[in-house]
Amino acid sequence: MRPMVLDPLFSSVSTLPGIGPKIAKLLTTFLSSQPDREASVADLLFHIPHSVIDRRHRPGIAYSENGDVVTLDVTIDRHMPNSRGSRAPYRISAFDDTGSITFVFFHPRHDWLEKMFPVGERRIISGKVEWFNEQPQMVHPDYVMAPDEADDMPPIEPIYPMTAGLSPKTLQKAMNAALKRVPHMPEWLNAAHQTQNLWPEFGDAIKALHHPEDQKDISPDSLFLQRLAYDELLASQLALALVRKNMRQLGGISRNPLGKLQEQVIKALPFSLTKGQANAIKDINVDLAEPTRMLRLLQGDVGSGKTVVALAALAQVIETGSQGGLMAPTEILARQHFASMSPICEKAGIRLALMTGKDTVKERRITQEKLDSGEIDLVVGTHALFQGKVTFKDLALVVVDEQHRFGVHQRLALSAKGKGVDVLVMTATPIPRTLVLTCFGDMDVSQLTEKPAGRKPITTVSVSLDRLEEIIGRISSAIGNGQKAYWVCPLVEESEKIDLAAAEDRRRVLEQELRQPVALIHGRMSADEKDAAMQSFKSGQTRVLVATTVIEVGVDVPDATIIVIEHAERFGLAQLHQLRGRVGRGDKASSCVLLYKGPLGETSGARLNIMRRTNDGFLIAEEDLKLRGGGEILGTRQSGTPGFRIARPEDHADLMEVARDDARLILETDPDLTSERGSALRCLLYLFARDEAIRFLRAG
Repeated sequence: MRPMVLDPLFSSVSTLPGIGPKIAKLLTTFLSSQPDREASVADLLFHIPHSVIDRRHRPGIAYSENGDVVTLDVTIDRHMPNSRGSRAPYRISAFDDTGSITFVFFHPRHDWLEKMFPVGERRIISGKVEWFNEQPQMVHPDYVMAPDEADDMPPIEPIYPMTAGLSPKTLQKAMNAALKRVPHMPEWLNAAHQTQNLWPEFGDAIKALHHPEDQKDISPDSLFLQRLAYDELLASQLALALVRKNMRQLGGISRNPLGKLQEQVIKALPFSLTKGQANAIKDINVDLAEPTRMLRLLQGDVGSGKTVVALAALAQVIETGSQGGLMAPTEILARQHFASMSPICEKAGIRLALMTGKDTVKERRITQEKLDSGEIDLVVGTHALFQGKVTFKDLALVVVDEQHRFGVHQRLALSAKGKGVDVLVMTATPIPRTLVLTCFGDMDVSQLTEKPAGRKPITTVSVSLDRLEEIIGRISSAIGNGQKAYWVCPLVEESEKIDLAAAEDRRRVLEQELRQPVALIHGRMSADEKDAAMQSFKSGQTRVLVATTVIEVGVDVPDATIIVIEHAERFGLAQLHQLRGRVGRGDKASSCVLLYKGPLGETSGARLNIMRRTNDGFLIAEEDLKLRGGGEILGTRQSGTPGFRIARPEDHADLMEVARDDARLILETDPDLTSERGSALRCLLYLFARDEAIRFLRAG
């Protein structure tokens, strides 16, 4: 049950004065945390301003700078109306002691303007000044007031992110009405922590953010914003801690074999383990031996050898007579995992199977029968297959590869496929520590930072598209020397057709220039066509593969040594790093060419610079967080991972660490949130839409 104190904040925005059905619908699309219900008063209040306008700035007409928002005390001189039906604007001239200005209106109502701007009288007018042919003008001023009404104009006005169809005045009016509904909340912060940080009460903080007295009041380090950011982070960390505690309480199974099968897997490898791999395997073995369920995130940069760690972990549970599953995000990747694991599984005596969407009904039935009878030890497939009707005789461990969109709910659903199923999630997208805490706070984390022995660093250069012919010439001589190259065409989000045309054109040009066949892979091809193109590139029948970004994750061709990324300025840092990881997988020196179209914007320029400077994925991820913010790095705002409305991971990383420790301590001392602070924390979970976690409380 939601605490009654929150009722005013959970009423719909349409209950606020001045918000009719049309505006309520707009606000719901724009702000609601749950699109299937109307935006609430809380949704509105958590929409915070990004900057302020200072209406106290009164320089006089002649001293108003171009583009500045100013407030002027003027006398109205004359009206220059447009003839009715004409498209010309309506102009009004006015003056003060320093000079004169023209106010400009499009599609005007003449009677209204004559009333608002009476000739010969003083008016206080505020808006943005623009200089045009050395004459100042103001188009559609924000405020026009008689001198005796001027006190009604806010001296400092908050500016909010807006959406089409919503006017700032409507939003401001709704916001003021919403602020009147903020109840006195029970305090959920630790008293000593609150005092030490000089943080105000929740209600005071939210009012100060919407009525700032200065730009400083809404900056990331303002006491008001910090207080609310911490509230949001604490709600998120407490919810994750509750989920984690529940997963542990569901009871795991201690899996502690002698480790002989794992030894055989490691012996069958054509190389020795890196220190990071050995440590990760040790961590996982300890987790599996515990009677609680494993939830571990294995982070490793591109090519750091995560699959080997996964196979060693799977060997432990298979030795106990149970089964394992590996889920890959795409069919290409599932096949690749199957191909790379097959020889090792064969040597170690692990019975491996592959399940894909291409299997016939009969093949699927046979595989399913073998899974039910326990004749298959390990099955590899895509996420879709695992989330469907596949059943197991005794599923013990699931490895989830490369899936940020695989949130808390999906992890819970997977657990239902067996008794005390352990979960290992792998990602090659290095995630900054802050975001690991945000989205995987309910997991333990292992990191692989070294590359396997023998891997050479990748040389990265950025080159203007003007030098395209020169780059094609270099590729020609490289493939003449037996090398292989990827050529990545950019993604044009508006249209898959344009992507396709760009990729097909590039392939045609390369075939003409290189005088040999070039393979092509894009998102619209069937799985068979993609496989065929991939095989011809792997086998060396074709030496150049043109692709859209479908090759981003996990494609493994060890003898490919060059990757050209066309229009590199359109890609995010994490994506560029993933793509670059397609080369440098063998023992030959590799290179990555970032082809860009100038002139470069500041952010694009910064991205390409970082790529040239470093091959370290974790460093790149931290830089990416600074350039883009958290929501973007993990892909779209997916289910199971939070998108924050107030907190900004890039600005509030230190608060995130404190919130996690606070959440853990709370659950140690008050596991069912029954104390006075505990019941206030239940309010907090509801307030920030983390109330799903409350069902994990015995008393909840």
